[in-house]
Amino acid sequence: MITQQYIEDLSFKIIGCSIEVHKNLGPGLLESIYEQCLAYELKAAGLQVKYQQSIPVKYKNMELDCQLRYDLLVEDLIVVELKAVDIMLPIFKAQLITYLKLLHKPKGLLINFNTLNISKSIESVVTPDFALLPKN
Repeated sequence: MITQQYIEDLSFKIIGCSIEVHKNLGPGLLESIYEQCLAYELKAAGLQVKYQQSIPVKYKNMELDCQLRYDLLVEDLIVVELKAVDIMLPIFKAQLITYLKLLHKPKGLLINFNTLNISKSIESVVTPDFALLPKN
């Protein structure tokens, strides 16, 4: 059964894997490198990971291709949006919220690898779907 606690535990594992990647690579690389390395760490931790898959937009009776792709989807529950930028902009959070809404996922993580302290550059976003889940 999927619970809020299960999703929080999963988030903790994702953050741990992100810290491991950052510890080994440091800041200053391309986002695509961090994405591949994080996917490797998540799989090594026994988690199911999909990456760079298209997000369909359902409008009326049609499915539209709006050229949206998430970075990572972990255990079909948490969308992980990666950045490697000097400044985090509000549009990045809006992007993650869009993906969460279109995919109907309960939680997302926005992670910037271009920082000296990755723990301070991770933003968590939960959706109304998360609130509907049982706590334990």
